[in-house]
Amino acid sequence: MTWKAYRVVFKLCSPMHIGCGKIGNVQRTRPYVTGRVFWGALTMRLTRDETKSSATDSKQYEEFGKKVHQQLAYTYFYPAIKSENPDYEIAFSWQDENLFRRRFLSSYTSTALVYPQQAADEGLLHEVEFISPRTLDEGKQVDLIGYVFEKEGCNLKWKDACKRLQMGGERGYGWGDVQLKCIDKKDSKDKQLFNASYHWEEQGDRIMIKVLESANILAHTIAENVAAKGEIEPLVGREWRSHNSTNNHAGQHVEYFGLCWTPGSIVERSLDFAIGNFGIWHLPE
Repeated sequence: MTWKAYRVVFKLCSPMHIGCGKIGNVQRTRPYVTGRVFWGALTMRLTRDETKSSATDSKQYEEFGKKVHQQLAYTYFYPAIKSENPDYEIAFSWQDENLFRRRFLSSYTSTALVYPQQAADEGLLHEVEFISPRTLDEGKQVDLIGYVFEKEGCNLKWKDACKRLQMGGERGYGWGDVQLKCIDKKDSKDKQLFNASYHWEEQGDRIMIKVLESANILAHTIAENVAAKGEIEPLVGREWRSHNSTNNHAGQHVEYFGLCWTPGSIVERSLDFAIGNFGIWHLPE
């Protein structure tokens, strides 16, 4: 089996909210784009582009979602700034969280209105955190960088779909709009990822990522049998399954993926991880 690797760069054109729980009235964002968010946006675009009639059945999306799982693998996407050097300066939040927050994160406050009284509706004031399309200190353009691996024989028009993606929450308000800047095919001998900090190789029908001792992991990683320092969280996601007997409306079905080390956790020894569905890493079986 042969895989082709591509570095994909998106220009962030509007605020982006990647849901990360709620504290008080603040809806927090993750400081990166998860593989699940990328998968969801890509699946939606592929389904709507390839379906001649209106795509109103969740099974239509399920079909393309499975094809993405089978024919592609991908990393998480991280904010990056085009520096004076030829390459990008990738910003990992765990390197300096305070600096990252000052440069990349902001929030928007709003509330619902009660029109007869012409007043704010009680208890509905909320604040949504987002990744800013421009740095807050210098006003530089923020891009998103990640990698997509294409399996031999892939028939998905994912490169065309990447030209019209919208990712994350609050999309109805125009958030999460991205513009494709480039899809650069990597040389078959070039196994480096994210500014040479990580390496990939193919092993059978899967992609393996080599993480050196004391390095940070770059995706949610199944915690079982992985010794690391960092945070563990149960990874869940909401799905639309119209064929369920219950919880069959958009977002009602909750899928559980297991306990995971969060991105930024530090492994205690060198490990090779396989990229699974939704870009989640796990030890090979």
